[in-house]
Amino acid sequence: MSDIRISRLHFPVTTLGPGRRVGLWFQGCSIRCPGCISVDTWDSDEGHVSIASVSGELARLASAADGLTVSGGEPFDQPEALAEMLTVWRSVSQASVFLFTGYELERIAPWLSQHPGLIDALMTGPFRSDLPQSMALRGSDNQRLHVLTELGNAFLELERKADAADRRLDVLFDGEGHAWFAGIPARGDLARLRRLLAAQGHRAETSDRAAGERVP
Repeated sequence: MSDIRISRLHFPVTTLGPGRRVGLWFQGCSIRCPGCISVDTWDSDEGHVSIASVSGELARLASAADGLTVSGGEPFDQPEALAEMLTVWRSVSQASVFLFTGYELERIAPWLSQHPGLIDALMTGPFRSDLPQSMALRGSDNQRLHVLTELGNAFLELERKADAADRRLDVLFDGEGHAWFAGIPARGDLARLRRLLAAQGHRAETSDRAAGERVP
């Protein structure tokens, strides 16, 4: 392969797994859960970059990172590119891989069998706004954590009720000054942020292309 669709790649991310992690968000999602806060990552016609460029960035960042967290979008909508990216990571780092997918484990089991050891811990299941959000690093309580390797045992700590630390968000900025958030906010957090900004005389708007709240 020579092409991959990526929404963003950032380091460090501190809210999606232990330590300071590289965050890799795939672009394009066929699941499109109602109420998703990452609608900007749905469009599969955007985000085309070369495999070589992303591989180079992973290699550059790997030595300083405590792991790689992959999300989206839906990573398994690009299964070949996903396998290639994780193989690159394994070649440059011994740190853990944590991946979020909206698919259930049964759907992706054949891929996991074909590519053993590329993912250490996996969070599966679609976001459901009709269900509670009480568990750590989950958008809704139907989502399930699967530990796939010995290295993934570090993620067993997430099998607990969420606390305040789980609601932290990394605030990140791109080269154009747009802000976006990495993490899993509590229900209503972004609406509260808009109200707080409005009360202070700011105008916040959500961009379809650059996820996050932009403040002029």
